[in-house]
Amino acid sequence: MKDTAMKYNHLTGYGPRPNPVGSIIRLLGLMVMLINFASAQTATPLGAHLLPDSKFTELRHVKARISTEDSQPVIRLETIGKQSYHWAILPLPANGWDLANSKSVEASVENIGEQDATVTLWVVSSDGWDAVGSDATLKPGETKMLSCDLRKTFPDGTPKLDPNRIAEIRIMFQRTNPGAIVEISDLAAKGKAAPWVRPEGKLDVPEMKEGEPAAGKRVRYQIPSEKDSSVYTVLYLPPEWEPGKKYPVIVEHPGNIFFGGNKCWSTGRPEQCAMGYGITKGKGAIWLSLPFVDRTTGDIAESGFGSNNGEDTTAHTLAAVKEICANWGGDLERLFLCGFSRGSIACGYIGLSNDEIGSLWRGIIGCQHYDGSSWKQSRMEDALQRAPRFQGKAIFQVDNSEEKYGPVQKATNPEVEWTWRKSGLGYHATAMF
Repeated sequence: MKDTAMKYNHLTGYGPRPNPVGSIIRLLGLMVMLINFASAQTATPLGAHLLPDSKFTELRHVKARISTEDSQPVIRLETIGKQSYHWAILPLPANGWDLANSKSVEASVENIGEQDATVTLWVVSSDGWDAVGSDATLKPGETKMLSCDLRKTFPDGTPKLDPNRIAEIRIMFQRTNPGAIVEISDLAAKGKAAPWVRPEGKLDVPEMKEGEPAAGKRVRYQIPSEKDSSVYTVLYLPPEWEPGKKYPVIVEHPGNIFFGGNKCWSTGRPEQCAMGYGITKGKGAIWLSLPFVDRTTGDIAESGFGSNNGEDTTAHTLAAVKEICANWGGDLERLFLCGFSRGSIACGYIGLSNDEIGSLWRGIIGCQHYDGSSWKQSRMEDALQRAPRFQGKAIFQVDNSEEKYGPVQKATNPEVEWTWRKSGLGYHATAMF
């Protein structure tokens, strides 16, 4: 009997009898796994409101149309002109994008043109730089599924976006020649996720709204020199703001336009600024988000420093600061300049470009790049000439190399206090603020 198999045999009755309780537990566990798997695979169509006569929120260098197949929308996009970026922002549902409990957003993209096409599906928050993307390069005739993880995090674990604050779904071509044609179908929210929990201390950057400036509001604002153009600034007055009182002012320039599905989301426009709100927690100071300006087009320069090698942006910055101090309680003795990426480079390239503007700032906060970075017109030899124009007290650097920008520090007034810090975010974004 020693060699007899000990597995229970229902025919012979030999071997240890199975434990019915254990079998039930295993069965229940299997059922739970199947239910969870089915839930994760559940897809909720998102395109019921997309009809042939629907108006896109925005089209940039693309022709677009919507058709229906088997009652499901198919979006056809064709690129126009040779541009770095082409995009379509999908029409917004009547009650907004309800994605708070979804794991991801996905869509099928088919290249029906005759050339390769690089396409990104973006899900974008209303909160500054926050977005998640999925991109692919498709050969003619190729179809790929793009999927945006709504619970994706930065390397340090900080969520990339709040799924309760989805502003848009955008489909983009990147560096694709004119005449590229794709069709997007099967747009859906996939899987179920637990309620999103905001990390302790995380702030919601207020959205830019239309309307007159008021305490606690962030609005689109045009200074007098902008009235006949498409240029605008973004003005935030703190909740305790009162007419006739003076407040410190945080002046911020945005990063450069850049859309990379696994790298960065940046529109290059002032409403995307976030640092000033994080620095102040929205209290005790006026926050002014300023554009780079292109006087040749009468519009915001999403890329680069603006027309006339940035001198038009310098003049605009001076005018905007004077306007806010004259009419909205800004204190000329307590002005601080900050920026991220291109905006951080501009702290020196624009903010110290001449003696008048250089004398304004009591402090500078730069994050991820700085003047002298060798990007566009910012060169180290010129940054060293600009640095002594800073007459303030302190410069605070986040995620910048002390070794790389040490020469700028040495060229600055030795009485200026420099601080160098690492955020730990591990990504090119403003979420550390």
